[in-house]
Amino acid sequence: MPRRRPAPPSPAGDAAEPPRIIGGSLRRRRLAHLPGGPTRPMKDRVREALFDLLGTGVRESLVLDLFAGTGALGFEALSRGAARAVFTERHFPTADAIRRSARDLGVAERCEVRPGDVFMWTKRLPDLPPESPWLTFVSPPWSMFQDRRDDLMALVATLLAAAPARSVMVVEGDGSFDPAALPDAAAWEHRPVLPAVLHFHGRLVS
Repeated sequence: MPRRRPAPPSPAGDAAEPPRIIGGSLRRRRLAHLPGGPTRPMKDRVREALFDLLGTGVRESLVLDLFAGTGALGFEALSRGAARAVFTERHFPTADAIRRSARDLGVAERCEVRPGDVFMWTKRLPDLPPESPWLTFVSPPWSMFQDRRDDLMALVATLLAAAPARSVMVVEGDGSFDPAALPDAAAWEHRPVLPAVLHFHGRLVS
């Protein structure tokens, strides 16, 4: 009987592995995810560089994880001392996976998942606690920087105007996005961490 050849490696590579939390109290814990689903998790090395740059500024913040996907950014922030996290995700099964992760990690009481289209926030910003600085992550599918750039920039502008003092916003894009399009363009810092470019508005602590 001929021997079966081993299956070729998946073209998705490590994308098939559940995302893991890199640092903090939940380090090495895995997140629920949908294999083959619509999410584009941030690469581990990009996420690690991002949180190194944020440093202690994560602590006690209210995290807004927009276009949340697996929720890796919000859960990473909670692991490193953020007070609460609000996740927005328009794909309802993926939003359910975020809730499952929150329960599995034991942080459900510090999490709120809001399914739906985050672009609606430009028309009616939801009630968000003003007493803590916001740490806002805007990490959409990169195609949106071309297909829905005006909507994205309007969302960024709305959140910058509403954010309390000492808040920080991070926009993750690729190298094709021109940061001159960002609202208050001169106030942003830009850090390339291949394959991404991280854009920061607000004072970095580290």
